[in-house]
Amino acid sequence: MSQNKHQDSNQMTGAAMIVRALVDHGVKHIFGYPGGAVLPIYDEIFQQRDIEHVLVRHEQGAGHAAEGYARSTGKPGVALVTSGPGATNMVTPLADALMDSIPLVCITGQVPTHLIGNDAFQECDTVGITRPCTKHNWLVRDIKDLPKVLHEAFYVATSGRPGPVVVDVPKDLQFATGTYTPPRKSDVHASYKPQIKGDAGQIRKAVALLLNAKRPVIYTGGGIINSGREASKTLRALVEATGFPITSTLMGLGAYPASGKNWLGMLGMHGTYEANMAMHDCDVMLCIGARFDDRITGRTDAFSPGSKKIHIDIDPSSINKNIRVDVPIIGDAGSVMADLLQAFKAEGKTPRIDPWWFEIGRWRARNSLAYKKNDDVILPQFAIQRLFEATRGRDTYITTEVGQHQMWAAQFFGFDEPHRLMTSGGLGTMGYGLPAALGVQVAHRDSLVIDIAGDASVQMTMQEMSTAVQHDLPIKIFILNNQYMGMVRQWQQLLHGNRLSHSYSEALPDFVKLADAFGCVGLQATSPSDLDAAIAEMIAVKKPVLFDCRVAALENCFPMIPSGKAHNEMLLPAEANDDVTAAAFAGGKALV
Repeated sequence: MSQNKHQDSNQMTGAAMIVRALVDHGVKHIFGYPGGAVLPIYDEIFQQRDIEHVLVRHEQGAGHAAEGYARSTGKPGVALVTSGPGATNMVTPLADALMDSIPLVCITGQVPTHLIGNDAFQECDTVGITRPCTKHNWLVRDIKDLPKVLHEAFYVATSGRPGPVVVDVPKDLQFATGTYTPPRKSDVHASYKPQIKGDAGQIRKAVALLLNAKRPVIYTGGGIINSGREASKTLRALVEATGFPITSTLMGLGAYPASGKNWLGMLGMHGTYEANMAMHDCDVMLCIGARFDDRITGRTDAFSPGSKKIHIDIDPSSINKNIRVDVPIIGDAGSVMADLLQAFKAEGKTPRIDPWWFEIGRWRARNSLAYKKNDDVILPQFAIQRLFEATRGRDTYITTEVGQHQMWAAQFFGFDEPHRLMTSGGLGTMGYGLPAALGVQVAHRDSLVIDIAGDASVQMTMQEMSTAVQHDLPIKIFILNNQYMGMVRQWQQLLHGNRLSHSYSEALPDFVKLADAFGCVGLQATSPSDLDAAIAEMIAVKKPVLFDCRVAALENCFPMIPSGKAHNEMLLPAEANDDVTAAAFAGGKALV
């Protein structure tokens, strides 16, 4: 550290150890908010130039920004918050990161050790509170343990199935002096050694199933993206070698290009007809880096009933957790795929699946993402399509909030590369997209970063526009403003007799004026004819932008698998009138 007073000695304060450890682990940016229990750390940050600190406006924003940073780079995101409410405000990002396997290292301040358990000012049981929403956490009580714990934290967060960790450091340890030791290979959890290589025998079994498949499908998830860019390249080579159709979860979009000839579209509750039908009717399913969550499987006892299932996952606890599989392979997605591809090619033959592709062609012909064009009002699907066309050829990263707009983004924005979509999948966290965009923009200063937002969701973390202005982060917030909590309203319409209980926003802010108040740029489009020019202006502006895109208020997101139904019982747009939809839901159980 160029200006740190302890740079020539390994004797230093705990606060200096924390900053030194971050530097030693290659951290260039941290997201945080100061408070009494972390002031010694902030004092050390002030005295160095190796790490850039991004001051957010709420600790939740720090966590989501660190998530966006991590997801778009493959590196761990780092957040720094104070004790008590600072730590509790981090719970949502930690839970979000755990569900979506995002590597986060969160450092929290704690009251001095002699006050722990005394209900001191801004005290809480941070380790107890965050235990269910982290891979691991530590309360450091001895300055001798601090360096090793910090190094362990980075190892645990980034190894195996990535996830969030918390290091809780009492204030007296931050002042205490000890000996700092740089990271070593020995600084790992002795009991935590994730399996990387897949079992050769299981891989041979998988290849045998694939070679004899008549109706195969490859089902991929975020694990491929977490494995690294080489894993996405290996996946593409595997699809090319086998000729098999491929689909993906929301978190896996971009690992295989949306423009690829074998692409079926996203899978699941709001996935395409061809993807869901292929999953239902396949005879061999190759699942790579996905966890068979409820948004994918629908009714578990009717999920792909006639198929043999191969499951590749680095997390042993994900195997047979929701769906029983025939060939489990524990290991890193990239490593196992490489061995699987090699073994497949060594056989020197490829299954003939022309009849299967013919059937898939019939499903594709249903055009399940079709919608009726409208010259008078902007339809949200149209808005996403125009945004996608306007960003083609640009170095673009997309974040989203959660709701209808999130699903439309997944359906209509074509992701051809990994690490380009940052979204809250498992936890479904409203307010995620805006601060996540900050983290992405910090990591990619010269790139175009757009948060596809909803008017309700974006208000949950709107204060972070102030962060964007302060740190000169020209994020674009593209708000599909339908004046409703759109997905809530859709479910109320379909399941609750159209009784729209508190899902209409009767006091929305004027987003253009709000942008002016923040010191950024406000734009608005109300007509389809205005949209392209307004999007072009949004992209050209070199400042943060709030774009108020006024879209049809009551548009629903289809296709859709009704709750309690199987993949082959999808509702398509043309079939989704109120009477048919209500009847389809009548026998189902709501799983919002």
